[in-house]
Amino acid sequence: KWIGMYTQRRQDMDGEQTSLLTNAELQDRYFMMRVRLDGGVMSSEQMRVIGGISSDFARGTADFTDRQNIQLHWIRIEDVPEIWDRLASVGLDTFFGCGDVPRVVLGSPVAGISKDEIIDATPAIREIKDNWLTRDEFANLPRKFKSAISGNKRQDVTHEIQDISFIGSEHPEHGPGFDVWVGGGLSTNPMLAQRLGAWVSIDKVPEVWAGVVRIFRDYGYRKLRNRARLKFLVADWGIEKFRRILEDDYLGYKLDDGPEPEVAPGYRDHVGVHEQRDGRFYVGVKPTVGHTEGDHLQRLADIAESHGVTDLRTTPDKELLFLNVESDKIDDLLKDLESEHLSAKPSSFRRDIISCTGLEFCKLALVTTKQRAITLADQLEERLGDLDVPLKISLNGCPNSCARTQVADIGLKGQIVTDDNGNRVEGFQVHLGGAVGMHPDWGKKLRGHKVTSAELDDYVVRVVEHYKEQRAEGEQFRDWVLRADEAVLQ
Repeated sequence: KWIGMYTQRRQDMDGEQTSLLTNAELQDRYFMMRVRLDGGVMSSEQMRVIGGISSDFARGTADFTDRQNIQLHWIRIEDVPEIWDRLASVGLDTFFGCGDVPRVVLGSPVAGISKDEIIDATPAIREIKDNWLTRDEFANLPRKFKSAISGNKRQDVTHEIQDISFIGSEHPEHGPGFDVWVGGGLSTNPMLAQRLGAWVSIDKVPEVWAGVVRIFRDYGYRKLRNRARLKFLVADWGIEKFRRILEDDYLGYKLDDGPEPEVAPGYRDHVGVHEQRDGRFYVGVKPTVGHTEGDHLQRLADIAESHGVTDLRTTPDKELLFLNVESDKIDDLLKDLESEHLSAKPSSFRRDIISCTGLEFCKLALVTTKQRAITLADQLEERLGDLDVPLKISLNGCPNSCARTQVADIGLKGQIVTDDNGNRVEGFQVHLGGAVGMHPDWGKKLRGHKVTSAELDDYVVRVVEHYKEQRAEGEQFRDWVLRADEAVLQ
């Protein structure tokens, strides 16, 4: 519960067994392990150590997650002490990586260097990680608790779907600080976070964070696990009552009211070459669905250091960033990254596709997702080339929405479906037109419409082709979905 590890799925269990067998029957003797990277902060040395652990103890597995962790598989329990010792030698750990605890704190991957930053949230994230998470009072929550803190104008931490988020906000009297959001989450009962209406200075962020966690600890619905998330409490109380109890019973002071931050249009991710505030640059690349390998991580650490880079970041979009690149090093760094099949200019399809772990390792999954998503990206590039607008595609192995199905342009929720020949096969429920950002909303379910895994490539290509043919100038995919005839969406 506290050590960032779950047993992984047995390899001889297909998706139909998921709903028929118990956890004990589904689990293998091997473990999944999450290396915690709060704010996505990682050095080249740390990445090399993680890569070495992957190669030595995890059969080479390594994946960037949408919570800025690196996830390993095939871990044997007898190897864990050695793994922890290696991680500790470079200041890393796996604690609170999963379980009913405060998970890794998401942060802007370009905190402290970005030209479009309102305020650097790094001190608040570090304070929470070092001085608050270690307290026993946060070790047994009703369920998991997800946090995000970003002072970037891009609002690059999916604040709309976190239990608590602090996003950069300029107060007319007090200057730069944070706007507070609570009660977001996806899974089978998706809810968007609500603004608390309060502005918080950076020095107050940790204690406000702790106050919200304590409310969840004390009032969360422990007896009903399917309702044991903060979003249900916020929905039942309402935001005004939640703020009043936070102020009166937990903080002991009133929070300042704050203006609603402007929503930044365009990409929230950090793929590409971007100038920093100090005149140097950062380079963002996207491994397809965040998938990588231990020896790959070690080679990337070597590449970074060969170009004078030691500061790296992971992102909520499963990217890897190289920070503080001198201008005369950019071209050579890009060339070396291309040799590792990592492009700073990936196609829209490869840039925007994500998936969960899926049937390969997850005991909750019904279908294969990660390899399926890689194949889908390959097919979209081969058959359609590229697209000139963002197109978020999400593949999820079960209804829990770890890959954010409901807020993707094309969200695909794994199910066992019946094909035309009456066979029970892997497939997907389709959600179209979801989004976070300018107009957050859930994707539209196509009534009764399921797609088998074998049909998936043809289906997605067909829908994207219809969009390209019918869209108005500047029209985004989600807006086209709202007006398109249902026949062209199937």
